[in-house]
Amino acid sequence: MSTTPPPRPVTPDLPPARAEQDAGTEQDAGTGAFGWLRALGPGGRRAFAGAFGGYALDSYDYFTLPLSMVALAAYFGLDSGQTGLFTTVTLVVSAVGGAAAGVFADRVGRVRALMITVVTYAVFTVACGFAPDYETLLVFRALQGLGFGGEWAVGAVLVAEYASARHRGRTLGAVQSSWAVGWALAALVYTLVFSFAGDGLAWRVMFWTGALPALLVVWLRRRVHDAPRATAEREQSARRGSFTAIFRTGGDDGPGLLRTTVFAVLLSTGVQGGYYTLATWVPTYLKTERGLSVVGTGGYLAFLISGAFLGYLTGGHLTDRLGRRRTIWLFALLSAVCTLAYAHIPHGADTLLLVLGFPLGFCMSAIFSGFGSYLSELYPTAVRGTGQGFTYNTGRAVGAVFPTLVGFLADGWGVGGALVFGAVGYGLAALALLGLPETRGKELT
Repeated sequence: MSTTPPPRPVTPDLPPARAEQDAGTEQDAGTGAFGWLRALGPGGRRAFAGAFGGYALDSYDYFTLPLSMVALAAYFGLDSGQTGLFTTVTLVVSAVGGAAAGVFADRVGRVRALMITVVTYAVFTVACGFAPDYETLLVFRALQGLGFGGEWAVGAVLVAEYASARHRGRTLGAVQSSWAVGWALAALVYTLVFSFAGDGLAWRVMFWTGALPALLVVWLRRRVHDAPRATAEREQSARRGSFTAIFRTGGDDGPGLLRTTVFAVLLSTGVQGGYYTLATWVPTYLKTERGLSVVGTGGYLAFLISGAFLGYLTGGHLTDRLGRRRTIWLFALLSAVCTLAYAHIPHGADTLLLVLGFPLGFCMSAIFSGFGSYLSELYPTAVRGTGQGFTYNTGRAVGAVFPTLVGFLADGWGVGGALVFGAVGYGLAALALLGLPETRGKELT
């Protein structure tokens, strides 16, 4: 396979020189706070905007469920185990959607796959608002997971292939920060909707607002293109989009990817098991065990989410400075400590609960900042979407067991006590790093 593919324009009317500029892979000299953004080039910045918007709205559609959990449980008469199953089903099916989207991205392009994932999660989020019973809502939520699973992996690969090695960590960290933006938007809409509508209608309205992402697709279709150099390299490979390739052991033709895939799945499982435990159950914990109102819960979540936003940005910078492995290990440790502390705050110490929400959100989000760059760098161009989509979303599916276990344990331990289980996931992530290499500074073609 050639390592020096010919220049390839993004569109017929875009000259090769401009395409090379848009690719941004050699623009390694950006300086200042936003040097990483300038280094992307025009095409890269459009790709960044598309991935940022897609992931923010992905986050918004995801959080319509956890924020509506108490109202849904009351409306359908559900116990903690049944409500926890909503999250587990969403995340398990997201593994299928994420793996399929990764293969599709390798075979027909990143942007096309991105548009399909956005449409899928938007359509089925809206459908959830029309569900007449628990079983139907469970099915619609599962189908929403198909799109939810694919969006991040595809968007991260799209931006990673535009970013330079010097700036890739902070660039992908900035994309990751859009999750906090979508979370904040969902919390704001939740506060408004549940303040002015009865719980029986409010949860449906929350899901109906999930139609917003469909507007993004129109812009994506007209403005965003795949990175040209990576596209040329990918299209020359006979193994692009191959599951077999990411499970191959080493041979005469070079090292295999099996070890990388196994340990990347374990890493993703641990981080996401811890994260989704907290993201799913903290709103319920604040309302049921701490006795907070809708507005009060929104206020406490504001501290958690603001910490998350800064965590994503800070973690991105640290992955470029300290390396991928050191940064993930550091925040795995800090996330476990913060989770244990948050779950054991004594009743009546609500000010401490409020303040500790900031470092908890910061640490549990900063650990994700390196994922986009790290997973992209672990796989070659021809199977980058497949590898990233499979490992991230398989980890998400296995990690989805954590919220359900917390739901069942909550009946005996209380939600606060059961949240401690999330710290186990961060321990698993730290161990998984022992089997993976450092990739800081690696160029992507």
